Amino acid sequence: MSTKYKATTTDQAYFITITAVGWIDVFTRLNQKYNIINALQYCQKNKGLEIYGYCIMSSHIHLLCKGTNGFILSDIMRDFKKFTSKKIIQTILDEPESRREWMLDYFKKSCEHLKKEQQYKVWQDGYHAEIVETNWFIKQKMNYIHSNPVKDKIVTLAEDYYFSSARNYAGLDNDLEVILLDLF
Repeated sequence: MSTKYKATTTDQAYFITITAVGWIDVFTRLNQKYNIINALQYCQKNKGLEIYGYCIMSSHIHLLCKGTNGFILSDIMRDFKKFTSKKIIQTILDEPESRREWMLDYFKKSCEHLKKEQQYKVWQDGYHAEIVETNWFIKQKMNYIHSNPVKDKIVTLAEDYYFSSARNYAGLDNDLEVILLDLF
């Protein structure tokens, strides 16, 4: 497997995008967004994940982050995706979801081609990771992350979108702590 867009070092930060198969809007429901928040918090506390910026959109997640304390970011992302896949499916099964049958069917068909026996596939293979090397790159990616909900006309101001680190940088209430960068 190519390592071109994988976070394989332990000493550098990356801009990462993780996307649901078929760009399915899994994260339109509050319970699914909290599945992601809770999993990220777990990774912060137990797997050395440092998060500098994030945004949970309806079908994908953006992170500016780094693996620390000997944890490799690619391993953290692998475990994160594996755990959240199971949690997302369980939430669809256990809680009210008007799209239940359609989503489960799509996730089931998405793994028919896989060599490994699997019942559901929630995330696209791999993830897109770009290494952070300059302050300009950090500023550009943080602006991109925070502008996503504005661009999609979910909110008018980036800090109004609750599931984004734009709130952290604006000093507003949030559910996921991040390490604030002094670049703005």
